[in-house]
Amino acid sequence: MSTSVSMKQLPAQWITSENFRSYGQVISASFDGKSFDDEDAKLNLQNGIPRFYIMRLHEKGRKFGKITRHVECTQCLGSLEGKDWLMAVAPPGDSDRPSLEDIVAFRIPGDCFIKLDVGTWHAGPYFDADFVDFYNLELSDTNVVDHFSFDLVKHHNLEFEIV
Repeated sequence: MSTSVSMKQLPAQWITSENFRSYGQVISASFDGKSFDDEDAKLNLQNGIPRFYIMRLHEKGRKFGKITRHVECTQCLGSLEGKDWLMAVAPPGDSDRPSLEDIVAFRIPGDCFIKLDVGTWHAGPYFDADFVDFYNLELSDTNVVDHFSFDLVKHHNLEFEIV
């Protein structure tokens, strides 16, 4: 006998530097020649070869049953062509699972990018367009050796939907 999976709606809030601080940084345009300061991304890429690439993602809805983290590096994501997008996150921590109460969602405008702190749990990017191209900065082997996922369906019989 199978048990039906519960669905929890997760409202997306517009991202700001302040409301995203527990998960990473929001980086917006600055003038050329500006000195490095707290508004610039603080990267941790010393555990391997940095990889900066453009990935094309196709629309897959706004539901997720798994959430992932990388414990060896920071990750930067931003959309091309100014398209807005969505991401669910939970703060990094010592546990091998996120706290369900700590999972939140953000709407990210296409004129900035996010830097996820080391260990930040994340699901996404999600969006409503047919496809969106994203630039991604992580390590060359992040998705092979540093891709730790927690299965919300298996452990909590729960999926989230970003609304």
